[in-house]
Amino acid sequence: MTTSKTDSIRLEGDTPAQRLLALLEVIAGKDQFFTLQSLVDETGLPKPTLHRMLQQLEGSGMLQREADNRHYSKGSRLRRLAENLLLNDTVHGARHAVLSQLVEEVGESCNITALSGGEVLYLDRVETSEALRFYLHPGSRVPVHCSASGKLFLAQMPPAQRKRLLGETPLKAFTRNTLTDLEALEAEIEAVHQAGYAFDDEEFLPGLICIAVLATNPDGGKSNLGIAIQAPIMRMTREKALECLPALRRAANAIAAIDSGAMPQSHSHKQKVKEG
Repeated sequence: MTTSKTDSIRLEGDTPAQRLLALLEVIAGKDQFFTLQSLVDETGLPKPTLHRMLQQLEGSGMLQREADNRHYSKGSRLRRLAENLLLNDTVHGARHAVLSQLVEEVGESCNITALSGGEVLYLDRVETSEALRFYLHPGSRVPVHCSASGKLFLAQMPPAQRKRLLGETPLKAFTRNTLTDLEALEAEIEAVHQAGYAFDDEEFLPGLICIAVLATNPDGGKSNLGIAIQAPIMRMTREKALECLPALRRAANAIAAIDSGAMPQSHSHKQKVKEG
């Protein structure tokens, strides 16, 4: 069954290299051989454009032709890339284990986030086993002004940088609790800076409360890694969330230690360790 033009997948990207990577993402999700025409139907791109892209991927070993010379499949280089990624992605596995332990300890869903432009990106998430939960999968994005982690990221910025970011980011109201006034948000950010933790008190989704802290940057600079607990308000209040703060900070410290251990040491540092 072919995909109509109206249902076609748009290959995101502003440059040829980005669109080539987007095409690889489409191909990586296939469990069978495919043809040039099937990709034309699926993406809506002109046949000459796709033909050129497939030639590039085939020439680099990312794709290979099958015996009939019409069908393509994943090449050995692409498979090795996937295997190496899974084999060496121990940092993600270790972080995920810490997150799972935190969920077991506090009994609520927890996530790891990073700042991406004017949004907070969910890097990883472990759901609670409770029947009532809010599903926010890895890859989800939340506006920075109504996220607990987002407030922490903002609190690290110099005022001029924060003003520049928020000036380009509409402070949209998602609930009646969303802070849409810049002065009120600045006051909240100052309180977050002093406290070292932040709340999302039904500011993004009605009925959802969140508390977050940052994991320390191994290099000693700003952190771009937030760890948060999320729960329905029927199970968690601000007071109960604060009771989870020690566990949340232990998890943040554990993740910071994982990241620190994954950082390559400079030659001079190695030499000092050896001499010491």
